[in-house]
Amino acid sequence: MTFNDIIQFRRSNRKFDPKQSIPADVVQKALEHATLAPNSSNMQLWEFHWIRDEEKKQQLIHACLNQSAARTAKELVVIVTRRDKWNKRVKWHKELILKDAERVGRDAKSIKLRLVYYTKLMPFSYMNDGLGILGLYRRLLSFCIGLFRPIYRAEGHAQQRITVHKSAALAAENFMLSMASEEFHTCPMEGFDSVRVKRILGLPRRAEINMVIGCGKGQKDGFWGPRRRLPNEEVIKVH
Repeated sequence: MTFNDIIQFRRSNRKFDPKQSIPADVVQKALEHATLAPNSSNMQLWEFHWIRDEEKKQQLIHACLNQSAARTAKELVVIVTRRDKWNKRVKWHKELILKDAERVGRDAKSIKLRLVYYTKLMPFSYMNDGLGILGLYRRLLSFCIGLFRPIYRAEGHAQQRITVHKSAALAAENFMLSMASEEFHTCPMEGFDSVRVKRILGLPRRAEINMVIGCGKGQKDGFWGPRRRLPNEEVIKVH
């Protein structure tokens, strides 16, 4: 399949063929492709939960409101954001940078820049306190500096959540396109009880569910009519 073929093939299908299973290596490869998605500062604040246990799968179907895209899916994958792991990711990056420094020298400009980025800027961007004081400080600082020059508008919880969910959505698209390249359909779902899904997966409070993806060989009546998109001139703007 060409890339255009894959894009045209990928459509949300809400009813999967019960007789058509998906080889495990196809799902594994798609999950690995998901990890290669672009993401904010390469922090990779995500997890991909492939639900293979039948009991958990039935619980997840129930948490997804028993909708057909979950009920008929041969495989279910949950995309999770892990904003709470920012500190671990910073330590991971620091270790890798210091290993690079042994090879090229710690005084190399690229090493210094990366160390500052991951040991100073990332903690500043992700660190929070219970009262929201740090978030307020970031907003005020960004506002003041922004009066004189362009600056990234670092803010509080809301901006952090948007950032990690954008990255997770990019990974989800990688996963779905990979499945499409093997001629399997997917359906990303937002209709679920997030509290129950987190409980099923044993996730901590600050983890969040980005989406649940049902996978399988789609049936014709699983498409809700023809694919419809707004006219290109309505949404594609050239400046």
